[in-house]
Amino acid sequence: MTGTSWSSPVYQQTVFIVLSIIFCSGLIVYFFRKQNYYFNVSWASIKSWLVVAPLLFILMGLPNPLPLVVLVTLGIMGAKVYFQIMGMFHRSYFVLICYAGIIALGACAYFDRLDVYNVMPMIVLGASCLVPLILNSYKRMIQYMSLTLLGFIFLGWCFMHLGLILHFENGIYQVIYLIILTEFCDNTNIALGRYIGKKKLFPRLNPHRTIAGLFVSLLLTLFLAGAMRFLLPDGSQKYWLTAGLIASLGGFLGDLIMSVIRRDAGVRIVGPFIIGRGDYLHRMDRLIFVAPIYYYLMLALPDMSL
Repeated sequence: MTGTSWSSPVYQQTVFIVLSIIFCSGLIVYFFRKQNYYFNVSWASIKSWLVVAPLLFILMGLPNPLPLVVLVTLGIMGAKVYFQIMGMFHRSYFVLICYAGIIALGACAYFDRLDVYNVMPMIVLGASCLVPLILNSYKRMIQYMSLTLLGFIFLGWCFMHLGLILHFENGIYQVIYLIILTEFCDNTNIALGRYIGKKKLFPRLNPHRTIAGLFVSLLLTLFLAGAMRFLLPDGSQKYWLTAGLIASLGGFLGDLIMSVIRRDAGVRIVGPFIIGRGDYLHRMDRLIFVAPIYYYLMLALPDMSL
């Protein structure tokens, strides 16, 4: 794969390290999977990563602009699940406007047009406001327009900041870095929340998250962020510490907000089930806040003295 990320020794090293960790942890958990429910849940999650991780590295290692195309596709898939959860998938005008907006964000990211990128929510809102006129209908239109804009901002504007990050130095590595950190934090948070601490953070929203579990998973994520800082163009402390905190706290916030949406809609899983982790939206919900926060903080960090 000459001319792609696969030709880089750093990329090859990253693939080997990550897949080795997943395989070794999976081997350990496999032998204990029948001991209790929690080992069985952990095994289900690791099984999914034995499939997802190699696929992720293959896709993100493709030549430009294919990694960006992958991100656009994931954004559209996540938006599809969102509209199904909201019971809006039959409202094709609103769904197609959101899809078109996500594709436009991909084009903005490709040409590095941040100015157009940041006005896309207004364009999507304006297009959504035309739908009642086209249909000559007013019933529930305020709800449809609001939900369309919310879905676009979360699964389009927020998530597609990963496409903007691709323009950073070693951008593809930074995107992979963020995905690894957010998923690691999520899995350790779930696992530790079942064993460590009894004080729930938001028991009515997500009964599996404890204060102690969040704190320990944050520390472990910071350790991983430091261990894999070679993926950052600047491995100094302020960069990997910032990335670890964003992945932990921003990811937790994104996961919690999506839990609110799912619980309010009364729908937990929609569409194809991914081994060990619900639907497509479960795979990307932690990145909806991580991506934009990381993007803007990394732009600001060089001018900040820490």
